[in-house]
Amino acid sequence: MSDIYGRNLKIEVFGGSHDPEIGMELTGFPKGMKVDMTSLRGLMKRRAPGQNKLATARKEADEPIFTSGLDEAGATDGGVLRAIIRNTNQHSKDYSKLATIPRPSHADYAAMVKYHGKADLRGGGHFSGRVTAALVAGGSIVLAALQRAGIDITTHIARCAGLADTPFALDDPAALAAQVETLASKTEGFAVLDAAVEEPMKAAIRAAGAEGDSVGGVLETAILGLPAGIGEPYFDSVESEIAHLAFSIPAVKGIEFGTGFGFAGLRGSEANDAFRMTAEGAVVTATNHNAGINGGIANGMPVVFRTAVKPTPSIYKQQDTVDYIAKKDTQLSIQGRHDPCIVPRAAIVQTCAAALAVGDLLTARYGARWMTDPTGYRKEG
Repeated sequence: MSDIYGRNLKIEVFGGSHDPEIGMELTGFPKGMKVDMTSLRGLMKRRAPGQNKLATARKEADEPIFTSGLDEAGATDGGVLRAIIRNTNQHSKDYSKLATIPRPSHADYAAMVKYHGKADLRGGGHFSGRVTAALVAGGSIVLAALQRAGIDITTHIARCAGLADTPFALDDPAALAAQVETLASKTEGFAVLDAAVEEPMKAAIRAAGAEGDSVGGVLETAILGLPAGIGEPYFDSVESEIAHLAFSIPAVKGIEFGTGFGFAGLRGSEANDAFRMTAEGAVVTATNHNAGINGGIANGMPVVFRTAVKPTPSIYKQQDTVDYIAKKDTQLSIQGRHDPCIVPRAAIVQTCAAALAVGDLLTARYGARWMTDPTGYRKEG
């Protein structure tokens, strides 16, 4: 089992939903980087469960406890940053049936086959979205470093339960920057640009939950300030690295960059992004269909991508399944505490996942200079 991502800036996650703790180890940070715990806690809160009726009733403090990597002043000491997050509100008895009866669209059956009947299915075990708390703990530290280096990453709920938010202004960098600023000013975790769509989305989520069902949606992420030249062709392209992390988020089932699948209906003359010079002598593109990436390498324009997030598979409606020990069809009504929609809480997870991908790409090109010299590293590239 591989729980490690990154070649230059690495993160490892560990633990399961009903273990005593989950956690992460982050490797590659130089000495002397201050970790803003107030900011980290704020981002953790955006993902945390049990805060309202749109999320699971499971309540967890989600307080990262650093056991190594920080000095007494709260700055990195050059070693491995290790943090644990305690699990305190498990109801393991809710999952007693799952040893032989897998939940539809969950990892239960595949995991039991892979691990020869020894998988931990309590709350989804290591496959649970609970483990994304550890990803946010590590990703938020990288996100703060990226912000110091002039790179902003922001995610909003593009669609949810069939309702659409205002899309990011793909072809207008100035308007996109203003949208990112608007989202940054929101203190509550429901990340939408159009205030008029927020309550209808929330009502649709509550309605699905009241029926014992769930809904999905689309998350859209913008990366501003990524220097041209970042990324490699083929296997370490900007797209492939971001997609690698995006698909590590449970429930993400699709991804597109820029115009994405819309390219299939365009001609080359419509799809190409014409280059032009600014008055300051910078190279930009007139449009941004390719989302700031050519040949797998950043061209300096904003990177915008979208992911499809499936409806939460844990629903209370009765579903058809099997008893694979008794070798017969059966039905299952799932118990426990579950989100009627994972999309609102997953927005910050996607932001932090993208931060980890971008941090690794930057470290591949600049080493630790982008962290130690956040205003001058681009001149050395």
